[in-house]
Amino acid sequence: MKKLVAEFIGTLWLVLGGCGSAVLAAGFPELGIGFVGVALAFGLTVVTMAYAIGHISGCHLNPAVSIGLWMGGRFEGKELVPYIIAQVLGGIAGAGILFTIASGQPGFELGGFAANGYGEHSPGGYSLLAALVSEVVMTFIFLFVILGATHSKAPKYLAGLAIGLCLTLIHLISIPVTNTSVNPARSTSQALFAGDWALDQLWLFWVAPIIGALLAGVVYKYLSPEKD
Repeated sequence: MKKLVAEFIGTLWLVLGGCGSAVLAAGFPELGIGFVGVALAFGLTVVTMAYAIGHISGCHLNPAVSIGLWMGGRFEGKELVPYIIAQVLGGIAGAGILFTIASGQPGFELGGFAANGYGEHSPGGYSLLAALVSEVVMTFIFLFVILGATHSKAPKYLAGLAIGLCLTLIHLISIPVTNTSVNPARSTSQALFAGDWALDQLWLFWVAPIIGALLAGVVYKYLSPEKD
């Protein structure tokens, strides 16, 4: 239960910190954070939580991460469903807090609410195929870095930094394509509030990250010279 509570809080923070920077700050030119600031915010949520709860739950914060670690032989299958439920609920709680804060501004309009999308709902108008490839590849790289950085032979205290910086880079690349998911819990939480088109397109942001995570688990297990 402690692990699940940690995953709930961690995913709440990821959504509140990452999506919060997009919803509350990115739209104000005088603050000047833009895409770079949002990308950095997502990375910082992972870095901070890696050191806060990594020793408790492993700091997955993401169903795709849990699935990829299971495929890579680092996580027990019996814990998958409870972890995923805790992550999705944590994401929804984070989105709920964000909505409560954002709606306190006069003239508030929900808009896209940092939801993920493709086609006309992609920030850059990218197609379904482009979004699919982006999400699969970005999640693959994310899990590849996670599996490598958390290996017993890797520098022990640098894993959180490497993983957080990887997520920052992923956002710098793919925010224009899909608003960057690589995390079904993050996508679900925002889609529930954005509704309509976001819910219609949500399937992609479960399917693509899971495919990327499974591939990374298989490839890293093959490349790793010895079992962790």
